Amino acid sequence: MIDSSSAGIARQHVIDPEICIRCNTCEATCPVDAVTHDDRNYVVKFDVCNACNACISPCPTGAIDNWRQVLKTKPYTVEEQFGWDSLPGQEELDITPCAELPSEVLAATTEAAAGQGGQVAAPWSAQTPRVGLYSLKSPATGKVVGNLRLTAEGASSDIRHIVIDFGPLAMPVLEGQTIGIIAPGTDERGRPHYVRLYSVASPRDGERPGYNNLSLTVKRVTEDHQGRPVKGVCSNYLCDLKPGDEVKVVGPYGANFLMPNHPGSHLVMICTGTGSAPMRAMTERRRRRRHLKEGGRLMLFFGARSPGELPYFGPLQRLPKEFIDINLAFSRVQNASKRYVQDLIRERAFDVSELIRDENTYIYVCGLKAMEEGVLHALRDASTEAGLDWDALSAQLKAQGRLHLETY
Repeated sequence: MIDSSSAGIARQHVIDPEICIRCNTCEATCPVDAVTHDDRNYVVKFDVCNACNACISPCPTGAIDNWRQVLKTKPYTVEEQFGWDSLPGQEELDITPCAELPSEVLAATTEAAAGQGGQVAAPWSAQTPRVGLYSLKSPATGKVVGNLRLTAEGASSDIRHIVIDFGPLAMPVLEGQTIGIIAPGTDERGRPHYVRLYSVASPRDGERPGYNNLSLTVKRVTEDHQGRPVKGVCSNYLCDLKPGDEVKVVGPYGANFLMPNHPGSHLVMICTGTGSAPMRAMTERRRRRRHLKEGGRLMLFFGARSPGELPYFGPLQRLPKEFIDINLAFSRVQNASKRYVQDLIRERAFDVSELIRDENTYIYVCGLKAMEEGVLHALRDASTEAGLDWDALSAQLKAQGRLHLETY
């Protein structure tokens, strides 16, 4: 036992090496470069991390959401963390109150050692997901049975609908979950490529009902967010796969961005591009259950540059209006004003606010990170127009598992 009366206590951010899949999301999203890695582990630099929590929500496995109480003078070093095979237990600290310990230090020692609370809770009626069945050491092998281009041939974006079959191998996934794809080969430094994560675009009973398969929505990456030419390793690998090709898969992941299962629940789905994958899964789940007459509204806000670049544009047009309320925004149509999903939310402010008032409404946002701020501002405007306090309401929605953001 360490006597903490003579030294300050801090909460050290650590990463669980047993469930980390080395997807690089934490290092890429950390605004202060506190996360680093070697060939073995991803770790957090104690003297750099400011506990801003920017890395918590994007982590697909929850490996990033771990903390240990340590003496400020004796944190776990980067070298120690590189050597971990599993997280060390929380060392017991003597926190007997004394005059030398300030109140904030005493408060810190009473917080949970693991779990910062960065993830929004799943809907109360969501089915319990299976997570991490397959790892880098023991991945699943699937076979490609379909690869269909979703965007028009002349469109600047090549977006594919890829179907993977697992035969007798169990791969239980729920709407909103992701799987990791292991691209073959190594990078320029001779290291295996990082796992890339893709949202599942099919419902829980498979792309084809009764078959042990799933689908992904994949955009061939040919440039970065600044428009500079770059070839996405995993996206190009997937887009070039042909029926019969085998692919290595880890996961599934995700225990929060899940759809509710209780009758009468409403879904407001807001997405752009390949962010449509989980929305397509949820919509298809509801479509297959229409005969049960469970009720609940579906409202979709979907954005792309043009109709030709909108995934699933054709199938969407065939869905009955009484089944789903579809709102499409196009930002690059000739001789037309730019329209984004947030513009449509404001145009439908009355209907959106009425749904927000209903405790059975669940809101899902998925797409590029750049859309998140605009969408949240539009939801705020719609709520304010209806006399609702968005700041208090959004916190309540998250606490109840009713507002989910998955941007990248």
